[in-house]
Amino acid sequence: MKTTELVQKIVAEPVLKLGYELVDIEFQKEQARWVLTLFIDKEGGISLDDCERVSRAVEPLLDDKDPIAQSYFLCVSSPGLDRPLKNESDFKRALGKDVEIKLYLRREKKKEYIGKLLGFNALSISVLCKDGKEREFDLKEIALIRPHLEF
Repeated sequence: MKTTELVQKIVAEPVLKLGYELVDIEFQKEQARWVLTLFIDKEGGISLDDCERVSRAVEPLLDDKDPIAQSYFLCVSSPGLDRPLKNESDFKRALGKDVEIKLYLRREKKKEYIGKLLGFNALSISVLCKDGKEREFDLKEIALIRPHLEF
């Protein structure tokens, strides 16, 4: 089982009980050290106090269960406004809103599309693109999909 899956089994329920959604977990080497990052979210956004609260709650659990062999730093963070859509709750939250889509391969001579997310299922999404055309994209052809932010 992957490290992130082991960590998720340990921290998902406690994070939820604190009132947060565990959005994602990353475990990667950054320069010479390993970093375990928990991405949390809640209605209204995440503050530094929220990150500290979750860190203090899960650190003893991780120390007790010890799912990671090597030493690492624990980081708790907000996923950010432009986080990629990865799971059903992300897609539900984005319904009716503009999304940015980057494809692995060109389609109609383009690899990037912007449009309103109309619907989704386990295999594809439907988007009303900025050019007025409704398009369906298979999830397997999408390299990245995230909220489109205009400044």
